[in-house]
Amino acid sequence: MQTLNKNNIINEYCDSIWVEKGLSSNTISSYLTDLHQLETWLNSKNIELVDCDSSHLNMFLAEKFDQGVSSSSINRVLSSIKGFYLWLYNTNKIKVDPSDTIESPKLVRKLPINLSEEDVTNLLNCPDTKKNSGIRDRCILEILYATGLRVSELMLLELNQIDIDRGLIRVIGKGNKERIIPLGDRAKDWYVKYINSSRTAPVTSAENNLIFLSDKGRAISRKTCWATISRYAKQSIPNKKVSPHSLRHAFATHLLNNGADLRSVQLLLGHSSLSTTQIYTHVAKERLLSFHNKHHPRS
Repeated sequence: MQTLNKNNIINEYCDSIWVEKGLSSNTISSYLTDLHQLETWLNSKNIELVDCDSSHLNMFLAEKFDQGVSSSSINRVLSSIKGFYLWLYNTNKIKVDPSDTIESPKLVRKLPINLSEEDVTNLLNCPDTKKNSGIRDRCILEILYATGLRVSELMLLELNQIDIDRGLIRVIGKGNKERIIPLGDRAKDWYVKYINSSRTAPVTSAENNLIFLSDKGRAISRKTCWATISRYAKQSIPNKKVSPHSLRHAFATHLLNNGADLRSVQLLLGHSSLSTTQIYTHVAKERLLSFHNKHHPRS
């Protein structure tokens, strides 16, 4: 074993990984903070950094849980600790890595932002449909909400993917998997209005089969779509942070709230696993519970 300068061991470790991995100053600062917190906690129990075992590390992390620190933050702290003790072990400064058997806590998956049906209505009514760009934007919003499409799927939609007579959209999603989704009457009406008014020459060309185009006849980017929806959301529902994906969440949640079964929603969203879709049931249940508490005489 090497002779160890315990006073500078954390700085020595951070200097080492800064050189080897080229980490940013912010990342190094986070490591220093995490490791100095651990050192302070161990010192309060008369334990040196190089003498602690896995039980000490578990107690340190458990106290953070008790203090209300989130799983993601604890995962970050544990990552700092594991890197530090692995370095100590690999450089023969300790004989056993006390962090080796400690598992990361499971992350609690955040629920999507909940948009009410009234919120969505306000958002859909926001574009100025006296303008061609407003008709296009209204069409985008209507289709996103009516179908639950990912924005990436919407941006790549071509004219031959919509069967207007039957009111269906054929989508090629993740993993090149195809799914068929009903368009709905309102989205269908706005689509027809957009195709017949806004999406006309000189905006279009014979070679361009994409449905949604900019004023210059180019494909609308994901970034542009994001910015457009965010702008309308700030005007119509300023109390909620809305993204294009929020309409996909609303699509799923509102279907479940109105009686759709989970398997059908899974197929419409194009999820390969039912467990991915199950997150929306939590949102639906919360709304039902809130409704019950508000309106039931015995609540």
